[in-house]
Amino acid sequence: MNQRSIWRTLWLIVGLLFLYLPLVYVILYSFNSSRLMTVWAGFSFKWYGALLHDDVLMGAVWMSLRVALMAATLAAIFGIMAAFVLARIGRFRGENGFALMITAPLVMPDVIMGLSLLLMFVFMGQWLGFPAQRGMLTILIAHVTLCTAYVTVIVSARLRELDRSVEEAALDLGATPLKVFFTITLPMMMPAVVSGWLLAFTLSLDDVVIASFVSGPSSTTLPMVIFSSVRLGISPKINALATLFILVVAVTAFMAWWLISRSEKRRSQALRQHGLKVI
Repeated sequence: MNQRSIWRTLWLIVGLLFLYLPLVYVILYSFNSSRLMTVWAGFSFKWYGALLHDDVLMGAVWMSLRVALMAATLAAIFGIMAAFVLARIGRFRGENGFALMITAPLVMPDVIMGLSLLLMFVFMGQWLGFPAQRGMLTILIAHVTLCTAYVTVIVSARLRELDRSVEEAALDLGATPLKVFFTITLPMMMPAVVSGWLLAFTLSLDDVVIASFVSGPSSTTLPMVIFSSVRLGISPKINALATLFILVVAVTAFMAWWLISRSEKRRSQALRQHGLKVI
């Protein structure tokens, strides 16, 4: 092993420690029987039991999960439609303005976006009576607005790379455009849709700035609860909750990797059976 390889390995180890050592610390101290984060008093599962009996924290968890699931799904639907307009429909009047409005949340600071959404909801509530009050619905609308931009960019990039000859062949054989979309186009761009959905889910679940502007007194998301609890000191229940999230994310990532690997093996075997070269 030459000197360059040694330095690469060393920097790789340093980078991995920088990224994952704090996670190991959180997981380890979620089993600490002491309430203090700096004192190890023995191994215990009591904070997991305390977490399940914390109505405020568990209510925030379910609120965040519901909002994230709905926001990611709606953002995926709207993102597919917006990406199809940008990538497949030809030039039209207002195309640049449409693209600018779709991608604006990508570069707009969260504080500005949260404030503008708050003013919009206040104006709509005064003049239209909707929304009647800020809560889960306003958080959902704000997160869909934010996440649609990310899904649109990911899906539109995938659409521009697809070979349209298969779709054109299906149209020549008599398939309707709607059938071609659902049977050919959508399956081919599904990896990008899934990636956009996962990114949207993560962004919604992680957001604290925008949610702080548009939420009401009866709707508090998990990041808001954690952020407010930091001022009084982090409770070991937060460590237990973070450990459970890390476990779920790790299992989900492993299952996704296994399914993708299995699908790729099947594709490779099918290509070999037909005498085609695997790309």
